[in-house]
Amino acid sequence: MWLFSSGLRTFKILARTILQFIKDVVMGLDNIINKVKKEIDVLRGEEVKDTEFSNENTYPDERSATEAFVRSKQKLFGVDNWSGLPGINSTFKLFDGAGNKVTDRDPQIGDFVQIILPGPGPENWVTVTNIRNEENLAEFTVSPSPAPAPHTNNTEEVKHFFGKEASSTFRVERQENKLKAYEIGRNERPNNQGAEAGNRAVVNTLIAEGGWAGFQALQWDKLTRYLVHLKEAKV
Repeated sequence: MWLFSSGLRTFKILARTILQFIKDVVMGLDNIINKVKKEIDVLRGEEVKDTEFSNENTYPDERSATEAFVRSKQKLFGVDNWSGLPGINSTFKLFDGAGNKVTDRDPQIGDFVQIILPGPGPENWVTVTNIRNEENLAEFTVSPSPAPAPHTNNTEEVKHFFGKEASSTFRVERQENKLKAYEIGRNERPNNQGAEAGNRAVVNTLIAEGGWAGFQALQWDKLTRYLVHLKEAKV
């Protein structure tokens, strides 16, 4: 009788263990399936992603941090100099609202930035939508856009691998004796639907979910390190 009871308890424990294992497997499969579905929605341009990259640098005191912050703002608004970051890097060029190259001033709302990724592929354009320049914080925001008039004859086609709802905010700020820099991406989805994508739908998808997906961490890590003086660019 004792052996029977002991065997029954062992069987119950084993059964519970097996059932729990099955539940865990099913839940794991559900998670995998949900992730796959989400990625499919992203590829279709139906799902958006948010990203954020940052670096910080600590100074001995607030005075030295304040002095360094002045240089951080100069670096932030000196967009063309971003092209000089070491290693594999994108090319950044600032244009005014009429599509003329700008080299002697900071970005303004309505300006354009041309971005050329390393390797083969089409150029990408964003427009400046917001700027803040305060005592201890500076930032500007860009969103994908058509190219300015002199550079295109198609004003509907967004010349970027992300859709026009996406945005990138480049920010530097001082908090006491610390400098912080951010690239904040919002509403990122492949630009592969309708007139907005033009004839770039496939290329945009490949860049957004392929090359750029792996490269952006490297690109924005370098940039945010540069903005807080942990890395320098060739000017």
